[in-house]
Amino acid sequence: MKTEFLAAITQLSAERNLPKEEVLEVLESALASAYKKQAASPDEDIFVKIDPFDSKIRAYTRKTVVETINTPSQEILLKEARKLRATAQIGEIIEIESTPKSTGRITIQSVKQTILQRLREAERHVIYGEFVNREGEIISGIIQFIESNRIYVRLNRTEAILPLSEQIVNEHYYKGQRLKFYILRIERDTNGPQIVVSRSQPNLVRCFFELEIPEVHSGIVEVKAIAREAGQRSKVAVATSQESIDPVGCCLGTRGIRLQSIIKELNGEKIDVIQWHPDPEVFIANALNPAQVISIEINEAKKTAMIIVPDKQLSLAIGKEGQNARLAAKLTGWRIDIKSVSAAEAEEAAYEEPKVETAAEEANLPPIPQGEPVPSQPATEEEEAAALISDEELTLAAATPGENEEGKQIRFAEDILPALPQAGKQSKKKPRKGKARSKQYQRTSSFSEEDGYEE
Repeated sequence: MKTEFLAAITQLSAERNLPKEEVLEVLESALASAYKKQAASPDEDIFVKIDPFDSKIRAYTRKTVVETINTPSQEILLKEARKLRATAQIGEIIEIESTPKSTGRITIQSVKQTILQRLREAERHVIYGEFVNREGEIISGIIQFIESNRIYVRLNRTEAILPLSEQIVNEHYYKGQRLKFYILRIERDTNGPQIVVSRSQPNLVRCFFELEIPEVHSGIVEVKAIAREAGQRSKVAVATSQESIDPVGCCLGTRGIRLQSIIKELNGEKIDVIQWHPDPEVFIANALNPAQVISIEINEAKKTAMIIVPDKQLSLAIGKEGQNARLAAKLTGWRIDIKSVSAAEAEEAAYEEPKVETAAEEANLPPIPQGEPVPSQPATEEEEAAALISDEELTLAAATPGENEEGKQIRFAEDILPALPQAGKQSKKKPRKGKARSKQYQRTSSFSEEDGYEE
């Protein structure tokens, strides 16, 4: 009996990963709960003790020593208490053995269910205490079940959840796949602790650097900043306080073997390792690697930086869909504007161009002094004809005052220009062949071959 009982306790302790003392406490609590259901009064204070050496189970009832009994299930007279213990005094608590002689089948099933329930609660408590201090660490797990919005991951003795928001978009997951996860947070639930893990957090890259690079793990090389677009590309800024150590070379390793192992864990995600610098100009230039930077202008008040790069490296500095510039801005914390050399020179030339000259300066005319008449331009033929018509009108108006309104209307075109043939009548004079007609004649007349004129 002793050997079988101890073997069962040891097996439970190993399966549940609980210490033997805690398993015994669970058994005692479950048995006490079952014995209370068989007691005469539910108010009795019953507890159970299990001796690990002889494997005997004993139940006890606690009662208080009094002179007059008011509650028989909780009190005992002084005379009866001294029979159990000679030194008993009023107010003390006496433990009276009350182990039942036999136990029914229903009681045994109740004890079994209670033991299993208490063991699960103890296991959850131990798991929560184990993982609550491991937030921010990396852990290995196996994908157990896949749903549309979450993935269940097996972590040794417990189960974790990988939400859809913490998954990598271009990463393929399948049942039985072993991956490393970042422990994001621990949540307490009615069903036990709920562990949330992640594959897209930037700190996952930091954990891989600490795991794969001894200098980062020991603190010789420090990871200053990380900018990540999960599944595509990451930029990591590293620095060291020892001048004799190259932080970028330590992270790369011989032929880049250290960095390649991290890339393999992230399923081919590209990683750029750059050197951190306290000067923002130098740090921003390093962050734009592999593109070369010609000049940098920074505005500390607005925390913006204007970067000028060669024309051939403009697309390299910006990156595919602006990825390189976007990651550099996240890494440095500065807003970055990138321009090519030709674009910067064109803007500078446009800014320094003199003001537009006036119309007089464009025509190269000398300035007109004040008080002198404005020199007139030579009049054209049409302007002279219009002036002549105006003078003729003024002369006629002055010579014939008092005429009616019809007499005042003068047909200037008929007075000045020769009379033109009317439509439908032939003119006596025919135009000479081979000579061009006058502009006025061509403009005011329209003849056809029926009128006898040649076009």
